[in-house]
Amino acid sequence: MTPHNEADKGDYADTVLLPGDPQRAEWMAQTFLEAPRCINRRRGALGFTGLFGGKPVSIQATGIGVSSFLIYVHELLEHFGARTLIRTGTCGSLTATAKLRSLVISQSAQAESAQSGQVFGLYGPAGPDPALLACALAKAAELGIDHCAGLTVCSDIFYHPEGRARFADAQAAGALAVDMETSALYRISAHFGARALSICAVVDNIETGELTDYSERQALFTDMSRLALAVAVEAR
Repeated sequence: MTPHNEADKGDYADTVLLPGDPQRAEWMAQTFLEAPRCINRRRGALGFTGLFGGKPVSIQATGIGVSSFLIYVHELLEHFGARTLIRTGTCGSLTATAKLRSLVISQSAQAESAQSGQVFGLYGPAGPDPALLACALAKAAELGIDHCAGLTVCSDIFYHPEGRARFADAQAAGALAVDMETSALYRISAHFGARALSICAVVDNIETGELTDYSERQALFTDMSRLALAVAVEAR
């Protein structure tokens, strides 16, 4: 047990999916896992373990932003022995390539800017595990899931005084999307020698202003969950 998690050692599988929203974690567990059991309720950050394809998989909510995310992920890696982490989050599209309601598989991640708050010191630059990435690309094609893969930029700042103009440099660098947690995932996983991959559903388009309704987001997460779970059980 850790200060932020009431689970016991052994309650988590080696592979953990990481949605931000506790309601999404619960929905994913109840929808896709066989015999899911809730192993953490502390602070409302729900965690579950069950079976998918006959193999144990856990799902743990991480909250919003890097500060919350790193607490849960650090404890999963250091205390609970997680070895494979797959982010199942949301992102904002920065290009027409990353279409609304499609998936972005992050091939690399970097801070949006020097003012983004994404400075980790000990956790140096890193990307996804190559085997997880290759598996995700192959499975997405096999399952017919609309997706693209490329650069994700990350920032701790959600509401920014510059509005959409803040993303000009990221777009010039070819970034497909922006989120808050992917670079943190890749860096801390590299530090602990664990494998990681980020798969995010596009819920808004920064350039056009298009936005999905919150009421449809459970349906949007179906393909993301299917893909993440397929990778979880096949890329072991």
